[in-house]
Order: sequence, then structure tokens, then C-alpha cells
Amino acid sequence: MPEPADVQRGLEDVVALESRICYIDGKGGRLIYDGYDIRDLAAQSTFEEVAYLLWYGRLPTASQLAELTTRLAGLRVLPDTVLQILREMPKDALPMDVLRTAVSALAVFEPEETKPGAASIGGAQRLTAVLPTILGTFHSLRNGKEPPAPRPELSHASWLLRAIRGTDPDPLEARALDVALILHADHELNASTFAARVTASTLSDLYSAVTSAIGTLKGPLHGGANERVMELLDEIGSPDRAEEVVRAKLARHERIMGFGHRVYKVEDPRATILRDWSKKVGEAKGSLRYFDLLRAVEGVVHREKGLYPNVDLYSGSVYALLGIPRDLFTPVFAVSRVAGWTAHVLEEYEDLRLIRPTARYVGPVDLAYVPIADRGVAIDGPKPPA
Repeated sequence: MPEPADVQRGLEDVVALESRICYIDGKGGRLIYDGYDIRDLAAQSTFEEVAYLLWYGRLPTASQLAELTTRLAGLRVLPDTVLQILREMPKDALPMDVLRTAVSALAVFEPEETKPGAASIGGAQRLTAVLPTILGTFHSLRNGKEPPAPRPELSHASWLLRAIRGTDPDPLEARALDVALILHADHELNASTFAARVTASTLSDLYSAVTSAIGTLKGPLHGGANERVMELLDEIGSPDRAEEVVRAKLARHERIMGFGHRVYKVEDPRATILRDWSKKVGEAKGSLRYFDLLRAVEGVVHREKGLYPNVDLYSGSVYALLGIPRDLFTPVFAVSRVAGWTAHVLEEYEDLRLIRPTARYVGPVDLAYVPIADRGVAIDGPKPPA
């Protein structure tokens, strides 16, 4: 056998492709979208503007942004058949399963916009526009209510909150969610984005690539960490118990979600921004309970393990304060990240090369074939189903 190459488990630090979309400076704690620092975008931009940047590689003019905003607002309506599919979903279905199924179903009704290539920009905009409607529709139906009526005058973030809660957000709430969507819009070759690019590299369609991404984000090692953070806060109850609870978990070698990152060696800049928003929204709501708990946990984990917060530590508290149910936290992540997923898929179509890594084989190579009559009774391996 040839001498195998070194294995990089999880493809860590393996450079798989070139991209202009996103740069992470793990040592410097910087996140860059198409040349623009995330801090500047979060302070001055909107999600619609950031989506334009990711798709087209430049910031829009005022007229281009107005055109995109109008287009996204006009694409929020679901086809009747997809709406019927959502009506037939079990009320206790996992929202990520619903989202994945609805996106896959949409491809049947929009064949032109799913085709690989430049035309897929229409599909990118369609999916970005309609994901809040899917979430809001399913959430309403599972609570015995009729789906929300589209409100084209609302911004993307405002429509998402309206679709989920059934009430219009105030300006602070809308801006808080807008910033959260900006922060989650892309993050280079994370697992779900890589899954989307692998699918696209086969020359499959855009909706299949996004379906792959949603299925990947569903996994608890990728999405869902902010839900676990909120569960930890429930367990702690009050800041004065943070030391006791966190140290006990660390002693049992349990992972404290919301800390550490595969790429960042310092604090995730998204966590820095969301920390401020957690406090700001908490003050507006008249309760800093979540913020105080998180600061207490942050202090213990940093002192005991030297770990810094990542984006998941504070995002859940912002969502909870905005009235978003916990089981919709990861779907809201998808509502944001679909802009990045589709940007990467479009980029993959521009420079297509099938993504096909190699595995190091560790099994035998010289086994002699034994006829089935001479094999006896198997004693190893999985048992067949009864």
C-alpha cells in the first residue's frame, strides 16, 4: 500500500478552496465580509445590505438596496401547495425538519431559479425572503392559529419577528434582530456552508445545496448551542450560583456551551457585539437577569479554563428577550445564514470543481474470500434486525 498522507481530522486547517466572501482572523478576533469588518457592518448596515454584499461582492447604492428590499418583500408569499404541506406537518415536528422539507418542496415549484449558474441568484433571493414566512407559518399552525399575512412594508428582521410573534416589533427590537442576522449571515467554511458547497460542486441545484446545509445545521454540534446556553441559565437560576454550577460541570468534564471556537483564539467579535445588545435589550425590557447570569458564567469559565465567549453565548438571550421560542433559535440562524450559504453556492458555480477529499484506509487488504457455506456462525459485527 502507498504511504498515506497525514490525516487532518475534521479537515482542520486544510485549505480546500479560495473565496472572496468571508475572512476570519482567529488570532486578531476579526470577521470580514467581502473586505468589511463585522463591527462596522453591525453598527451601520442592515441585513438586506449585507445580503447584497455577500451575493454581489460590493455594497449596494441606495437605489440598488431599495430595489433588493422591494424584491425580497415581494417574495415572501408561499405557494399554496407548500402552505398545504406545512398545514399537514405534525404540530410536534422539529422546526428544522419542517424548514428542510419546505425548502426542498419549494424547488419543485421554482425550477428555473434552482438551476446551477448565475440564474440561481433568483433562488438565493427567494429562499432568503421566504424562510421567515415558513417559520412563522409553522409556528402559527402548531399553535392553532392561521399563518401571518405578509407585510411588504416591514424590513426583513421586522417581518421575521412579526411572522413568529404575531406583533410588530418596536424599533429597538427590530434593530437588535437585524444586527443578530448580520452577525450570523456568514462564517467562511463552517460545516453547513461546506455541505452546501460540496452539493453545489456536483452541479446540483441551489435548493438541494441549501437543503444539505439545513440538514447539517440541524446537528447539535453545529446549531443549537445557544439553546443549551439558555438551559444552563435555567439550571443556575441566579448569578450567585454560577460558580458552584459551572465548576461542578467542569469537574465532571462537561462542556459549557457558548465558549471556545475552532478558529478564534481570542473572543469572537460577534460575542462582543451581542453582549452589548443583550444588555441593551434587557434594559429596555426591564430585566437584566439573563445578562447578569451570562456575565457570571463568563467570568467563571474564563478564570477556570481560559476560554472566551463565542457567538452562541449571548445570542440566545437576545432571541429570548425578543420573544422567540427556543426551538426556533436554530431556524432563525438558518434565516440569516441562508444569505451566506447561497453566496457560497453561487461562488462555487463560478469556479466549479468537484469536491472529493481522500480518506486514509485503515482496514485489511489481503483477506481471502470464503464461500458462504464455509463461513460458520458470525460472532462479530452488528446483529440483523429482528
